[in-house]
Amino acid sequence: MLGSTHGTLTTDFRARVEACGESPRTAVHSSAAPSSDDAVPLDVSGRPLHADVPDLDRFFRPESVAVIGASDAEGKPNTGITRQLIAWAERVGARLHPVHPTRPTVFGLTCHASVSELPEQVDLAVLLVADPLPVIEELAETKVKFAVAFASGFAETGDAGAAAQERLGAAVQRSGLRLLGPNTNLNAFEAFREDLDGPAIALITQSGHQGRPVYTLQELGIRLSHWAPTGNEADLETADFISYFAEQPEVGAIACYVEGLKDGRSFLLAADRAARNGVPVVAVKVGRTETGARMAASHTGKLTGADTVVDAAMRQFGVIRVDGLDELQDTAALLARARKPKADGVVVYSISGGTGAHFSDLATEAGLTLPTLSQAKQDELHQWIPAYLNVANPVDNGGHPVGDWRGRKIIDALLADPDVGVLICPITGPFPPMSDRLAQDLVDAAEQSDKLICVIWGSPVGTEDAYRTTLLGSSRVATFRTFGNCITAVRAYLGHHRFTAGYRSPFEDAPRTPSPSYRKAQALMRPSQQLSEHAAKQLLRAYGIRVPREQLVTSAAAAVRAAGLVGYPVVMKASGPQLGHKTELGLVKIGLTSASQIRDAYRELTDIARYENVPLDGILVCQMVERGVEMVVGVTQDDLFGPTVTVGLGGVLVEVLHDAAVRVPPFGEDQARAMLRELRGHALLEGVRGAPPADVDALVEVVLRIQRMALELGDELSELDINPLMVLPRGQGAVALDALAICR
Repeated sequence: MLGSTHGTLTTDFRARVEACGESPRTAVHSSAAPSSDDAVPLDVSGRPLHADVPDLDRFFRPESVAVIGASDAEGKPNTGITRQLIAWAERVGARLHPVHPTRPTVFGLTCHASVSELPEQVDLAVLLVADPLPVIEELAETKVKFAVAFASGFAETGDAGAAAQERLGAAVQRSGLRLLGPNTNLNAFEAFREDLDGPAIALITQSGHQGRPVYTLQELGIRLSHWAPTGNEADLETADFISYFAEQPEVGAIACYVEGLKDGRSFLLAADRAARNGVPVVAVKVGRTETGARMAASHTGKLTGADTVVDAAMRQFGVIRVDGLDELQDTAALLARARKPKADGVVVYSISGGTGAHFSDLATEAGLTLPTLSQAKQDELHQWIPAYLNVANPVDNGGHPVGDWRGRKIIDALLADPDVGVLICPITGPFPPMSDRLAQDLVDAAEQSDKLICVIWGSPVGTEDAYRTTLLGSSRVATFRTFGNCITAVRAYLGHHRFTAGYRSPFEDAPRTPSPSYRKAQALMRPSQQLSEHAAKQLLRAYGIRVPREQLVTSAAAAVRAAGLVGYPVVMKASGPQLGHKTELGLVKIGLTSASQIRDAYRELTDIARYENVPLDGILVCQMVERGVEMVVGVTQDDLFGPTVTVGLGGVLVEVLHDAAVRVPPFGEDQARAMLRELRGHALLEGVRGAPPADVDALVEVVLRIQRMALELGDELSELDINPLMVLPRGQGAVALDALAICR
């Protein structure tokens, strides 16, 4: 007997089971993050720098399991679930203990009236009850390691359910156990094929049905090792399972279906762990559109986050985002099983010039590299391929060579090219016996090569022996049904290995102590206020970001003196804590070249401010900087990831073109430069129509300094906007001409 018997809890348990007719329907979700170990290193804002990896061995392979609410009564929902759990426990070698307040046995197994009466400490408790909260409190006393709550009716149902889920999450934290769910299902207890070998896919889904296509890959000979249906994530979340799976030696790739991230930081730390271990993470993340985001929230009760930030954060940490479940299947399968590429070059080999040209167009447009084969290689291929056919890449063999000994010679010659890392052969339709011979040659070559061979089997039938037996029977050939999925998967495969080959965790270099700039900046912050332009520029100065020569004045005479010190021509601007878009109000005057213009401008600016009832702290008299590329650099607070840094084309272009790139701190110089390359207007920085190249190094330095500011000020800084940041010609730096800062 474990613990003591509590009559109230036992009575409540009986009432809950009987009231819900033994159905695990009704229930919760909390976004409370698990408490971190004090020994975990923290960054300057107090956030962890390493992912906490939960020990989930006893979840997936428990020695003992309790099924609370177990039943063998015909027609009851819990009966089928209990039967499946008994079968699963037998497969994993676990002892199963049914728990029910009124049943002496369940399926011939001794049944216990309450958790406190269990004969041993259990690793996993499966809760088939409508309200798991009281049971969690009971489990805490018996030191259960893990629990699964199927009940629904929590955060996915609205505010009341979200509040219930918060209570459940808090109880779980107090208990010391780890909880999967609520609003989860039986996918963790599926039967996996044990006759398959090689690296496996580990699957994580927030909607169980959406994981079915990946699960069924086993029927094509692709191994699956785990399935984590995370549900509402009151405790255990997607990030926990990514961190755990990234440490498992049998896992070759992690496939995820994500409706909403519980905590952005935890997700990035988990993705960072996977990247450091070289384990690819492939994810479908819904919520790209307003409709998708709304439906995702109704299902799992979480924020989906601004999709542009989610997308950028995933790319930043090497998570491969795909759109469809078919892409998730194909990409995860390829990444799990393919060896590291020997080269980035792709050669397209087909029996039809039209097929090869079509595929090559699509592949090149997608960013794959199709190197032109050397003249020596082309001459070699023409030993077996008629001279009038193109073999430069794509390679058109004309059809007949694949039906005899020449077919294998061609394949081997292509794989021997040092610039070729991937051979792709689109077979648009079966044409026995040549297609059968071609498929077999490709499979045989793959077994003897360390390079990747991909085949697109275009037949809509899919029952052909060459497809079902030869191609799918090979663990070395990656077989696809569509051009698009093949291109997506190969691009992800090459990109993943490029990314991980040079990967260095940005968390390793994240600042852990405040800089002198932080202490200066803190003195300038005004909680819950927008700073004036003058104060915002002082904030920039504190972090070593260059601003124009300027003076804040409160009289026309002082303005004239300031212009003489700053140097003509000058810009005059109203400065006040409530001013945002000054130009629209006529509160900016440019190109002033005389004392009379200064006095007139001062009078006009102060008159407009009085008329618009805008309080001023003065008028700025600024150095005029004209020649350069206008950029915008800023900081915003994302609900999921915290502070994010944005860079894009500045001036009015930022609102017209929306040409911007985003990163989540911390990141290094390589990511700052990658942000600039992502911009559609990147060519402006290189110099166009006779303009000199801009000082990109100075721009990168500003981005990194702004990142430092974002990390150190954390949520004290709600928003920062430098627009425009004038990037001067190469070697001359960058100047923040205007700035807006809002404090929390």
